[in-house]
Amino acid sequence: MSRTGPRRSESIRVAVLNAADDLLVEQGFAATTIEGIATRAGVAKQTIYRWWKSKVEILLDALEEDALEGLAWAEPAGTPAEDLTAHLHRVADFFQEPAGRVLQALLGNAQLDKDAAAALREGFLLKQRARDLAGLAAIIERHTGSTPDEDHLGHLADLLLGPIYYRVLVFGAPPAKDLLEPAAHLTLNLATPTDN
Repeated sequence: MSRTGPRRSESIRVAVLNAADDLLVEQGFAATTIEGIATRAGVAKQTIYRWWKSKVEILLDALEEDALEGLAWAEPAGTPAEDLTAHLHRVADFFQEPAGRVLQALLGNAQLDKDAAAALREGFLLKQRARDLAGLAAIIERHTGSTPDEDHLGHLADLLLGPIYYRVLVFGAPPAKDLLEPAAHLTLNLATPTDN
């Protein structure tokens, strides 16, 4: 997002993002405030408002940066099934980290704030969806020699990742790790073309 005003100091930006992450984990979304973030980061509140309009914008910036690493699809290291299972473990682990707590808080807040929901969906969620579809397509292509059409690929991504989000967001529980490998195999089986 382009912003007017002076160029941001990278050290201040990192301090603000880290402060927002830490405070959200320590005291929850509602209790995290711009004032608290400014105090924890050691910057003036006006400095924050110069670059971000709200705590949601700060948390979105922090989430996007953290997810680039935490939810990244790794380079091939084993069989397609092994690599897909490894990715599911990374996603499950991400939700137990501070960045995953930020995503949970933003998704919860999005249910009550339509502007925050739009910012989350149009920013982070669409970008992550594109990364997930590309990563899954690459593994399926290694497995089958072809890539499913866009609709089928989207359904496979929903099948693969949906249960993790369901467990975390509905029950507040970590995904059952013993189900991740079967989920990977099921997804690859459903991606394999069959003779009619």
